[in-house]
Amino acid sequence: MIPYGQQDINQADIDSVVDVLQSDFLTQGPQVPLFEKKVSDYCGSEFGVAVNSATSALHVACLALGLGKGDWLWTSPNTFVASANCGLYCGSRIDFVDIDPLTYNLSTEELEKKLIQAKKDNKLPKIVIPVHFAGQSCDMKKIHSLSKEYGFKIIEDASHAIGGRYLDKPIGGCQYSDITVFSFHPVKIITTAEGGLATTNDKELSERMQLFRSHGVTRDPELMTKESAGGWYYQQVDLGFNYRMTELQAALGVSQMERLDEFVALRHKCQVRYDELLIDLSITTPYQDLNSYSALHLYPIRIQIDKVKSTRKEIFEALRKNDIGVNVHYIPVHTQPYYENMGFRKGDYPNAENYYESAISIPLFHVMTFEQQDQVIAALEKVLK
Repeated sequence: MIPYGQQDINQADIDSVVDVLQSDFLTQGPQVPLFEKKVSDYCGSEFGVAVNSATSALHVACLALGLGKGDWLWTSPNTFVASANCGLYCGSRIDFVDIDPLTYNLSTEELEKKLIQAKKDNKLPKIVIPVHFAGQSCDMKKIHSLSKEYGFKIIEDASHAIGGRYLDKPIGGCQYSDITVFSFHPVKIITTAEGGLATTNDKELSERMQLFRSHGVTRDPELMTKESAGGWYYQQVDLGFNYRMTELQAALGVSQMERLDEFVALRHKCQVRYDELLIDLSITTPYQDLNSYSALHLYPIRIQIDKVKSTRKEIFEALRKNDIGVNVHYIPVHTQPYYENMGFRKGDYPNAENYYESAISIPLFHVMTFEQQDQVIAALEKVLK
């Protein structure tokens, strides 16, 4: 079966991991700081904080920004549940902003309308998390402008988007946000097997995220509340977690970063070919914003249901039977049972729901061959008749 996403591990990647296995440090060694520097240098940010997942990165980012009980966090309903759950971990309240029907990203028009009403109701968000769906940046310049007007902080959920660009600058530089979060799950652009990283230009935020990823414990005299008792001494100055990335993961990440631009360029070749060869089918191909150079984590098509005989479910299952590993991204978060128990209902965010009802993510990954693409296209032609 052709998967919807797939990692590419070469001998250099393997050698880098083996070198760590044969070294003195399997954790808390030199590879994590090196990986942090590689990513932050690439993105143009001042600091990078590596953790064991993007979920953990979202959590420590919220904590670093002071999110707590009674605060509001807003995000997109068209995302994985972690983009909202990170707020619940901090005791905050969650709300959503509907998506733009063209880009499938958080709608800045809907955001502005919601902010105007929230100001009247005294329910403005402390944090907004725009999600760069499928690797394409949200309209960060507009969101940043609104943040200055309404006083909220911004965490970019760029789990799909490392290697992408916005207004010709790398995503992750935090020009229009406080913190940006990346994911390195195997189906993403580069992988550390599991892992995440947060970039920022704020030293204090970086230090706080480092504390929260490692139990709230520090050996830095500047962060201690009293004088050190000796070389063995450490202090717990906050309540943190064990969210550290291992040396093995970081070494793999350092090696993968060498091929990041190549990976994204290969995805773009596949995207262009899909766009050309799928044009006559009863589907809508993903829109590419001219202000953004997408990292193309996903290639989500929309079935034009009124023009085909089969349902989305029937088409999905037929593609799977033809060895095409399709998926759906995403079930709107507010329709999950846990969130329905909080009072959210179907119909709350119609654009996200309409998108979901017709969406299928077809295979796209950097080692995908034209032959594999042809198989996907042939299967689509067959099942859409």
